[in-house]
Order: sequence, then C-alpha cells, then structure tokens
Amino acid sequence: MLAVLACGAATAVFYGILEPSRARQAAVRLTGGDPDRAPELIRRYGCAGCHTVPGVRGADGRVGPPLGGIAGRAYFAGVAINSPANLVAWIVDPPSLSPRTAMPRTGIRADEARDVAAYLYTLQ
Repeated sequence: MLAVLACGAATAVFYGILEPSRARQAAVRLTGGDPDRAPELIRRYGCAGCHTVPGVRGADGRVGPPLGGIAGRAYFAGVAINSPANLVAWIVDPPSLSPRTAMPRTGIRADEARDVAAYLYTLQ
C-alpha cells in the first residue's frame, strides 16, 4: 500500500513541476489519451456544468471542485490515489471508487475518459 501511495504522489508531483509542453507529452504517454479531444467531451458529458475546467469554454460549474491543478494533487475525490488508471476509472464510474459520491456515471467510455484524464493532467 505504501508503494502505491508513493507512486501516486510521485506521479502527481511529477506533473506539477513540468513545463506545459512536457506535461502534455507525459500526460499523453501515461494515459494513452489525446488532450485535444477533451474540451468537447467535457462539455458533451456534462462535466462543465459541475466543474470549473481551465481552458474549456463554458466549464464554470461550482457544484464539484475546480479541476485546475489536479495533476499536483496526491488524491482526488478525497478517496483515490492520483494515478492515471484511477483517474480514468473515476471519470468512467465514480461510484465504483466512492459509493456515496454525488458525481454520477455519465456514460463516458474508457477511451474518452483517457482523453479527459490526459487533458486534466496538462492543467497546472
């Protein structure tokens, strides 16, 4: 468990210290996603209605936490170690990681969630 925690925290810190172009390359490599597709997905699946997401037009919701800087967090949603696999799983099926979460399943597919995760990891 300690090794997993250290790995997740190291991943989060890693993103937080990289310049934007290198953070993007790392995010793509680690998630397998394409951050360029994410803004449209963030709007289509309703993320923008609940979250403020830097760089996404109309993503100014205040129901959930703002998603800027998520790459530098050790945990997200208060329960999950910040790793690419966990973030993708959370985006696809939040109740699987936190049964009492207010965040709903949106119907987003895993490949689309990888795109969103890649985008989120580029935000500083």
